[in-house]
Amino acid sequence: MRILIVTDAWFPQINGVVRTLNNLKENLIKEGHEVCYITPDLFYNLPCPTYPEIRLSIFPKKKFIKIFQEFSPNAVHIATEGPLGITAKRYFTKNNIPFSTAFHTRFPEYLNSRFNIPISFGYRLIRWFHYQSQGIMVATQSIEDELNKYNIRKVNRWTRGVDTELFFPRKKSNKKIDILGVKRPIHLYVGRVSIEKNIESFLDLELPGSKLVVGDGPQLKELKSKYKDTYFVGSKHGEELAMHYSTADVFVFPSLTDTFGLVILEALASGLPVAAYPVPGPLDIIKNAKVGYLDNNLAFAIEKSLELNPEACRQHALKFSWNESTKQFINNITKFNNQKFKIG
Repeated sequence: MRILIVTDAWFPQINGVVRTLNNLKENLIKEGHEVCYITPDLFYNLPCPTYPEIRLSIFPKKKFIKIFQEFSPNAVHIATEGPLGITAKRYFTKNNIPFSTAFHTRFPEYLNSRFNIPISFGYRLIRWFHYQSQGIMVATQSIEDELNKYNIRKVNRWTRGVDTELFFPRKKSNKKIDILGVKRPIHLYVGRVSIEKNIESFLDLELPGSKLVVGDGPQLKELKSKYKDTYFVGSKHGEELAMHYSTADVFVFPSLTDTFGLVILEALASGLPVAAYPVPGPLDIIKNAKVGYLDNNLAFAIEKSLELNPEACRQHALKFSWNESTKQFINNITKFNNQKFKIG
């Protein structure tokens, strides 16, 4: 199958969406599919105001059509609601080309926390974007229920996976001070350092040991200046990222707006229990398994998580695979894109 995927989220961004799409690409190719990604780096682009890691494509229509027609796909998928996603939606709709979409990010909640825009208005925009989609892919039942609440239908499951060969438990030092010079217990956050991640609800807590933040983003400079007792080590990748997971004692996920939380799976695969709020993402991944603790009192959730069995965390993570995720994606686009294209 010749599969075209349009995404505004791509490198140099490092986040769950980019990593999901990159893993999808690798697995689709392994399965023998031809894959073309239309991403911001193929166009003239500008940094997003206040968030320079995000690149906004400028006037992409002409080149977008050229790439699309030259690749001549059998199936098309729009991953994001940005400039490229809107360009693709308009072109596909105009030319009666069936397409699927995905809902990766809870933008209405983000816009509400950042600019005080009503959540209901944000979901009106989401409904407009996805209305002509043959099917909207979401990672969890909680997000499907939330979209249905705002009268957004045609929702289908597309789960996520984790690289259990990269992320696995490593032997921890028994010393009170870790090899990094960080006192135990080590409370770890991994992800974008930005307002929608609600990191300050974690950093404001008085906890024994140390707080370690791995990641980059628009709030990094501000938070480094404000929280002198927190170790900010920047963005980490591959083996270095895996080592930071396995060095820590508990993973703290303070976000209230994520649709899933790929980092939760990476932490669990590393034998790290998770402390989080009882919201979509953590609720769907952890469920009733004794691999994390969810509570509106984050400090209490952290305290209880430190008592959990690391091996149980690892075993729970093994239930999530990129092979299964890729299989779901292929099944979805096969179902959604069963009409013959009529290119105008």
